[in-house]
Amino acid sequence: MIRLRDVHLDMASAAGMVNILRGIDLDVPTGGSTALVGPSGAGKSSLMMVVGGLERATSGTIEVAGVTLQALSDDALARFRRDHLGIVFQGFHLIPTMTATENVALPLEFAGVADAFARAEAALEDVGLGHRLTHYPAQLSGGEQQRVAVARAFATRPKLLLADEPTGNLDGATGRQVMSLLFDLTRNAGATLLLITHDTTIAEQCDRVIHIADGLIAADTAAAAA
Repeated sequence: MIRLRDVHLDMASAAGMVNILRGIDLDVPTGGSTALVGPSGAGKSSLMMVVGGLERATSGTIEVAGVTLQALSDDALARFRRDHLGIVFQGFHLIPTMTATENVALPLEFAGVADAFARAEAALEDVGLGHRLTHYPAQLSGGEQQRVAVARAFATRPKLLLADEPTGNLDGATGRQVMSLLFDLTRNAGATLLLITHDTTIAEQCDRVIHIADGLIAADTAAAAA
């Protein structure tokens, strides 16, 4: 699903050029779950942004779902994300003036899906929000808003799900519920999950744990739970 070779990411700062990723080699097979862990500033989110085509690497090769991302224009990258990826962030990123159903249906409408609203309602049912279809984000709890975001990510039936600290804005119990939901949906869909987390308990539920430090892979191991 993911193939990275000698991937570097440099970014300018007031103090000069910063080497964020310093030669990443990584293969992630189709299916299963992989956790990225490491201290703040280690390069985890930057690595995920490169994999998702949200940040262009300075050099190296990035292949995702058989597509070489460096060869794509910005518009082509957007279409690639639409067709292949689901993304869940720490912030829910819901549109406040849209209902839960409208938020989930939006990417489906962009993709030209004829039954966008029916699929959106089904996705919300899958995350236990069938009774919240017409509610706006301000009428939902934090956990419910993140469930809407999860439904939106899975509604397009992605091959790869990217999740960046999806429980970061939730309390412990709610966070565990959301992660259980993410793992279940990923398995049922036969998708691949790449997850950033600071929670070792969550990381150990993944099939594989990759430790990032100073822009490099410091360790790559099967999780204890696996």
